[in-house]
Amino acid sequence: MNIKLYTFLLLLVVTTAFAQQPKVTTSIDSTKIKIGSQFNLTLKTTVDTTARVSFPEGKNFGQLEVLESYPIDTLRKDAMYELVKKYGLTQFDSGRYVIPRLPVVINDKTINTDSLLIEVNPVVVDTLKQKMYDIKDVATAENKSLLWLWILIGIIVAAGIAFGAWWFIKKRKNANKKPKEEEVIYTSPIEKATIQLKVLEDKSLLSKGEVKGYYSELTDIARTYIEEAIHIPAMESTTGELIEAMRNAVRRKNMKLSQETFEQLEKVLRNADLVKFAKVRPVEHEIAEDRSRIEKTIVVIDRSIPIEKEEDEEHTLAWLETQRKKEKQKRKNRNIVIGIVSGVVVLGATFFFLGRNIMREYVTGTPTKELLDGEWVKSAYGNPPIIIETPKVLKRQDPEEILPKGAMAMFKEMQIFTYGAMADDFYVTINTLRYKQQTEIDLNTTVDGTMKMLETQGAKDILVKTEEFSTEGGMQGLRAYGNMSFPNPVTKQTARMYYEMIFFKQNNGLQQVTIMYREGDEYAPQLLDRVKNSIELTKLN
Repeated sequence: MNIKLYTFLLLLVVTTAFAQQPKVTTSIDSTKIKIGSQFNLTLKTTVDTTARVSFPEGKNFGQLEVLESYPIDTLRKDAMYELVKKYGLTQFDSGRYVIPRLPVVINDKTINTDSLLIEVNPVVVDTLKQKMYDIKDVATAENKSLLWLWILIGIIVAAGIAFGAWWFIKKRKNANKKPKEEEVIYTSPIEKATIQLKVLEDKSLLSKGEVKGYYSELTDIARTYIEEAIHIPAMESTTGELIEAMRNAVRRKNMKLSQETFEQLEKVLRNADLVKFAKVRPVEHEIAEDRSRIEKTIVVIDRSIPIEKEEDEEHTLAWLETQRKKEKQKRKNRNIVIGIVSGVVVLGATFFFLGRNIMREYVTGTPTKELLDGEWVKSAYGNPPIIIETPKVLKRQDPEEILPKGAMAMFKEMQIFTYGAMADDFYVTINTLRYKQQTEIDLNTTVDGTMKMLETQGAKDILVKTEEFSTEGGMQGLRAYGNMSFPNPVTKQTARMYYEMIFFKQNNGLQQVTIMYREGDEYAPQLLDRVKNSIELTKLN
């Protein structure tokens, strides 16, 4: 999933314009502390609701140690957001220290905060009143030779608990299963959509504060109607893919739909994406407008659909039957996944109980150190080729399986090679593509689009810096680097990741190398530097 997501990000282009540069205020809750005591640094800024803000992250701010980086508080003020970011800082040596000017990136513009002074006072100890003790002899540690036995017992017990839990849940679910209600049969997709919209209003989700659930059901109704009425895979498509597929279907069926209809539908779907992924909360009148747009759009689409011939009707019934079978298989697969995930969760808890560091040292080893010490491979990937040295051979991916249907139509050629995934300790991917038609490629815009989509997928506190990059052979490109908080798709735990993306453009195509690793890894930076410094490109005429 991570590979699919990341590869598709590179194909999107997003350009955002801003009216003015916001200000960032800086404050601390105390100017004097004792050694080792924590004080809080607060950064505040007020920005437009569409702005992208990245606060600084790191283990140290100057000579001060960052104990904790708190989540960003967001307060809505009319059409603006006030963002509040707090840090817990300390210092374990007395003296006067300066909190340096910190970079806050707002819409690709860096604003430096004010520097502040903090005084760290020592704790006075009266050594004359303290009782002194002799140094103790070295103690001999007990032999812990039974570690492997305990690990094995823990794994067996966890597996047994996982199986028992899965069996119990399945049995209870079957015992409590109620007879299926008689399925409602609708005479047409428009009747089904109309009834479902009325049922949605009767649920009163908005009065309960469930805005995200409301938008999810609202857009699902619209997507289901479009899928059943126009026969395109609307439920499994992104907003951009759905609009493009609709345009193709309208041309194929000779439907009369205005540009305004597409724009109204796309606006609601985009708003729903912001609610579900960026946690934006629209005001009441905006929600009412979105519902009205959906109702009108469905009616307009239904009126524009020509009367189908008998052959078309047979094709439609066959298509609907295929969709029902797919849906049934999805439910079956979901039940299997629930059982597997339950076992994994219990096993993960057991591993944590035994000690993550012990398990890593005695069982799994240190992956990044093994990669660094292993035998590296130098090879050429893609067309135009990128010559690069990596710890392991990169595996070719099939773009047809990764990209949405129809996306490859705009490319003359595309090749993808990867090692690992975005959730791993170390990840490398190479992408090369060439467009069919002459295309003006803006590398800065490509970076902006990538970061925007990462945010919609859960990435937070993205710090982005860009600079020119040159290979030893003199090929010029763009380097984007920084860090972000990214959720693990399985555990849902957020990890701080460091990334570097290097872009080149030539011969009406794009070449890219991306390297990512978890922050705090001792060996990963050495891996990154070695991979990055090995990049070679052939200049094409």
